[in-house]
Amino acid sequence: MTYSGTVTVGGPADVHELPALMISKVAVGPMENNAYLLRCRATGEQLLIDAANDAATLLTLIGDGGIASVVTTHRHGDHWQALAEVVAATGARTYAGRYDAEGIPVPTDVLVDDGDTVRVGDVALTAVHLMGHTPGSIALVYDDPHNHAHVFTGDCLFPGGPGRTTDPADFASLMDGLEAKIFGKLADETWIYPGHGNDSTLGAERPHLAEWRARGW
Repeated sequence: MTYSGTVTVGGPADVHELPALMISKVAVGPMENNAYLLRCRATGEQLLIDAANDAATLLTLIGDGGIASVVTTHRHGDHWQALAEVVAATGARTYAGRYDAEGIPVPTDVLVDDGDTVRVGDVALTAVHLMGHTPGSIALVYDDPHNHAHVFTGDCLFPGGPGRTTDPADFASLMDGLEAKIFGKLADETWIYPGHGNDSTLGAERPHLAEWRARGW
């Protein structure tokens, strides 16, 4: 089956099969959050991005093999409702951006800074700190050596624009970060996995950067 990135709450996971990494996407909870399970194909080690809600669904997705780690992309409550239960069931290490960890009620084992490497088995993900949606939001970039890059953006970038900000300074900060660290460094083919809704590519969104700047959201 071809991966589309379209999932619904209560529906099956959609699985993106890459040469070295399997990415399973599910939607959970009343805000239709996306959670992503990454599995290294060489080692079987797994990492979960955003234990957002519905721990039972997430634990079923994880399966008997467990997970080594959970990354929370940012401090907003809809992205960590199931974190405590998932960590209790799996013993996973917790990761979050340094400047958002204090807003997450489950202790963070590893504070993540811009440029840090987060590993899942033999696969390396690079953390990108993006300030504006929250002070410490992080995106994770997988620079696939076999093909184009993949970026998990949390609520910092969606199809159609950046994540919500509450004042012009935060909006400018988020746009500056996205343009310099995401659009400025990654190719159009880069696949975007957001915190809610459908996926996209940088190429589909890049032509609209000036439009987003002009509208201010």
